[in-house]
Amino acid sequence: MAHFQIQDLSFSYPTAKGKESLHHVNITIQKGEYVVLCGKSGSGKTTLLRQLKSVLAPHGKRSGEILFNGTPIEKVSQRDQSSKIGYVMQNPDDQIVTDKVWHELAFGLESLGCDQKTMRARVSEMACYFGIADWFHKDVATLSGGQKQLLNLASIMAMQPEVLILDEPTSQLDPIAASDFLNTVRKINIELGTTVIITEHRLEDIFPYADRAIVMDAGRVIADDTPRNIGKLLYAQKNDMFAAMPTPVRVFYGAEGAGNCPLTVREGRNWLSNAYSDPKVKALPAEVLEDEVANPALSLKELWFRYEKDSPDVLRGVSAEVPNGSLYAIVGGNGAGKSTTLKAICGICKPYRGKVKVFGKPIEKYKSAELFCGCLAMLPQDPKSLFVKKTVREDLAEMTKDEKKIAEIAAICEIEGLLDSHPYDLSGGEQQRSALAKVLLTEPKLLLLDEPTKGIDSFFKEKLAAILCKLKEQGITVVMVSHDVEFCAKYADMVSMFFDGQILTTDTPRRFFGNNSFYTTAANRMSRHVFSMAVTAEDVIELCGRNRE
Repeated sequence: MAHFQIQDLSFSYPTAKGKESLHHVNITIQKGEYVVLCGKSGSGKTTLLRQLKSVLAPHGKRSGEILFNGTPIEKVSQRDQSSKIGYVMQNPDDQIVTDKVWHELAFGLESLGCDQKTMRARVSEMACYFGIADWFHKDVATLSGGQKQLLNLASIMAMQPEVLILDEPTSQLDPIAASDFLNTVRKINIELGTTVIITEHRLEDIFPYADRAIVMDAGRVIADDTPRNIGKLLYAQKNDMFAAMPTPVRVFYGAEGAGNCPLTVREGRNWLSNAYSDPKVKALPAEVLEDEVANPALSLKELWFRYEKDSPDVLRGVSAEVPNGSLYAIVGGNGAGKSTTLKAICGICKPYRGKVKVFGKPIEKYKSAELFCGCLAMLPQDPKSLFVKKTVREDLAEMTKDEKKIAEIAAICEIEGLLDSHPYDLSGGEQQRSALAKVLLTEPKLLLLDEPTKGIDSFFKEKLAAILCKLKEQGITVVMVSHDVEFCAKYADMVSMFFDGQILTTDTPRRFFGNNSFYTTAANRMSRHVFSMAVTAEDVIELCGRNRE
């Protein structure tokens, strides 16, 4: 029997004026399957997933039917839905409800009325299985984003669900934490037989291992097949979603490879070994980083900061100089102090030692109106924090009354069709684009971005890169904190590694990622035994082409 049968499902939001977010969707998901749902931001993925659990279903007009174990979903009791259908949200803070780790693990079981003996057994089992025994008694507030997401997963699995639904679960995790999290999900599917339905823009760690991939576009299912066939189909159709395929797939088709398309880094490595065993051109020209920065747009010198008087230092001597008109990326693990550094630049967090200079002037000598109007702007990690009005249009109008300017920025960020929507009705990627538009309306000379690619599909990442390049051409400096190493490798001018409250090293993307073993790109891991310092899929494709000439 199928776990879910989605039959001719259509749905539209109240403010959509007849536009359907889901259009005649038909999907069957068998027990024990691992299904990845992919598509552009706003294609209807989250809307579809939320329909699979009544308490999360958005308000709006729905037609069609959803069967869970052969029963219409609205006739399945809330108790059965809570225990049998687990749901992990995009933002871990949206799901945590208690103050202690052990209590969070037990909360779902308490709600189901489990006896104490059963509860203790399941909680201890989950703590051991997920490796969280060391922080079992900690306050939830002290956990990093990765730990919170793992706690959410463990809390749900304590209820022994039949189905696990995950909506962009790694969007706020660093690459290593994201890979560990997704490997745990795969382990749950293989060892426990739990059905997994997952949406994810970062497909490297899940696409090769899924039983099926379902591609959505504008609320419709446009492809439903095995991952290998999906890659072939999207390439043949020249579909925009091909840009989201794992690096080995993009390199194989971009380099006009022969034979079976590789899906994993390992398969890609073997294919390259056979196809380019003795390359004549082994590396692309090396980039050079200047030793000193003349007239930096941003200067940080020995910043020290702690949130409370007796708490450990979060920033421990942060120093950096950012060239004018450059895209400067900061990478590193969750909880290293990257976002705190951006807050220190804005003056939200005031370091107790050290200096922040913006365009050569100490930040404390700026008046607030002078600093945040036409000089400095920040896009925070949570875009919802910028929305204060009932529609996106009203939010943008808060920044300027110039309708022509609003239309221009809305076109750049591709949100023209979202202007009359409530910001909270938008998908994560649409919220990110709307928040970026609001920030750009302040016309900053120094733009700070905290996880700007979070929740954004590969198609719009290229648009975002084009926007950032255009800003650079206008002399605007961009400082970006990101877990998206692929984006940083492709578009940044400089990359800094943040660890233990300080910047350890700064280099060009090719030299930075080319010299790392784990904190690097899939393209580099796949090709380093054949080509030197190739860190993007485009680098590898170019070297393949040069060696065919």
